[in-house]
Amino acid sequence: MTGSVPPAPEFGEVLPIEPSQAVLDFLAKRRSASAMSLAAPGPDDAQLADLLRLAARVPDHGKLSPWRFVVLRGPAKDLFAEKITALADSQANPVKANAALRKLTRPPVAVVVISRHIPGEIPEWEQRQSASAVCQQMLLAAAAMGWGANWITDWYSYDPRAQDILGVVDGERVAGFLYLGTSTEPPQERVRPDVAAITTEWSGD
Repeated sequence: MTGSVPPAPEFGEVLPIEPSQAVLDFLAKRRSASAMSLAAPGPDDAQLADLLRLAARVPDHGKLSPWRFVVLRGPAKDLFAEKITALADSQANPVKANAALRKLTRPPVAVVVISRHIPGEIPEWEQRQSASAVCQQMLLAAAAMGWGANWITDWYSYDPRAQDILGVVDGERVAGFLYLGTSTEPPQERVRPDVAAITTEWSGD
């Protein structure tokens, strides 16, 4: 399922910027897999460790690592799902809330990226953006390893009771649930934005 992930570079090692057609080809067709299409097997311990290491290689002003990972899999994921299922009926749209839980229960592995604000010189907004970059990097790394992946924030990312169950503390927010597994159906291309329509070039006038 996965290619060979190189070891982490040594501190201070020179990392030249080089063109890579393979990466460009990959990015040109990047597509999330439907969470409902993700089945076992998922990444094993070694593959998951590689995936998290790659996901953590993101811009991080101040070298704060303003995020952490919570892995949900096996019986523990089932228990988490059971605990938050009890909260679904109290949501604004209980039917939709219960349906959303299938995205959690179907994939074999979930990684929750928790954004944390570390007080200091680095603006909170920059720290929150770094956590979002981790989510996107994990999507890319998972796909490059051959796994189906989907980045979701649903009601249980925001419900304070669900956050308590997950272990989210003051100053932290759920940046996303990254669902991982074997895609049982290839994703299809969807409508993409007209980039020219949302791009301007500042002229100074």
